[in-house]
Amino acid sequence: MMVPKVVLVGAGSVVFTQGLLADLFTFPELRGAHIALHDIDPERLATAEAVTRYIAGRRGADPKVSAHTDRRAALADADFVINMVQIGMVEATRTDFEIPARHGLSQTIGDTLGIGGIFRALRTFPFLKALGEDMTEVCPDAWLLNYTNPMAMNVQYVTEATRLRRVVGLCHSVHWTMHDLCALVNAPFDEVDFVAAGVNHQAWVLKFELDGENLYRRLDALVADDPQLRRRVRVDMYRRLGHYPTETSEHSCEYVPWYLHHPAEIERLRLPVGAYLGIVEENMTEYERTRDALAAGTGLPVEGTMEYAPQIIHSIVTGTPRTVYGNVPNRGLIENLPAHGTVEVPCLVDRSGILPTRVGPLPPQLAALNRAYLSVNDLVVRAALEDEPRHIRHAAMADPATSSALPVEQIWQLCDDMVRAHADRLQPGLRATLGT
Repeated sequence: MMVPKVVLVGAGSVVFTQGLLADLFTFPELRGAHIALHDIDPERLATAEAVTRYIAGRRGADPKVSAHTDRRAALADADFVINMVQIGMVEATRTDFEIPARHGLSQTIGDTLGIGGIFRALRTFPFLKALGEDMTEVCPDAWLLNYTNPMAMNVQYVTEATRLRRVVGLCHSVHWTMHDLCALVNAPFDEVDFVAAGVNHQAWVLKFELDGENLYRRLDALVADDPQLRRRVRVDMYRRLGHYPTETSEHSCEYVPWYLHHPAEIERLRLPVGAYLGIVEENMTEYERTRDALAAGTGLPVEGTMEYAPQIIHSIVTGTPRTVYGNVPNRGLIENLPAHGTVEVPCLVDRSGILPTRVGPLPPQLAALNRAYLSVNDLVVRAALEDEPRHIRHAAMADPATSSALPVEQIWQLCDDMVRAHADRLQPGLRATLGT
């Protein structure tokens, strides 16, 4: 059995690194793995290394641990590369919220679609291209397991802009949606038969059964009896579309034109405008607590997070078959969505790798929403691949939430303001301001 080399790129995202390592070292076969940590921030990298050694000790693992500020050195001979970078960190995220807010545009999370998602992608693409080129040269057979958002845009870009083919995007939304839905309808998660498919953060629960019983009927009864349940965006969408979306209300409201630019809907559905800024601040605080606890020798909690990357690594290394949900190029997996778009589908994993499963067509109302999402993605990717700044504006014009809130001239002005603010992180050909 191989002893894998697992590279964590952006390992300074220490809170996420903790969860991944706690999961990874749960498996006895992976406790001797080579864990290579990469980050450009020396302090965060040192904290990540200390966290790795601490969690290994608590889990009874004896990995080889190396820490690198040089990415190529970290990647050399890797078997698995886990990407979790956030380009621009807190400063860029604040920009993603503050400038659109000055134009009257409300966002809650801003990491997948909308102005926040568009510009998060554009400042991540240069990094992804460099990462892909490095991997092609120093670890061409490695799997790239991507956690960085916007997931679907990033997976589409890296598969079109580089020669990497072993690429899958990973997100916990399907797992935790089903976990929570099962608890809500009082059904044992391990016994429920479910299938979900669509796009990342806007996939749909297509099958939800227990011993042949359609559990949606239990959910319908709960929703009918509980007015507070009806004050959730994802429940509102479920009632109208017939299938439950696989991401939180805070996420789901941003991908459709119906909610965020109506103050009455924001109140009715309790939408936390700007919520992600608080999440980012809490992540910073949690990082500082972790760093200080390690320095003081007071210890850390070691808790697994049920993430897919450690399960995938274990399955490929040991041959243990599993089903996970992955974000991959469509190529006919969902036949009424664009073939070149990135879709989220069940994937079989074993020693041979990751095999996406064909789902067939989505119900037409679901496919219509997913196609709008994928149209925005494609324009953002085309902007980068073709060095065409007009496509940034075209993506914003096509975005459901942005186009429902702002007139077209203001959309272009907003894009100019965002380009100016993020210019140093964009590829040079996209830094132009165009006016109208």
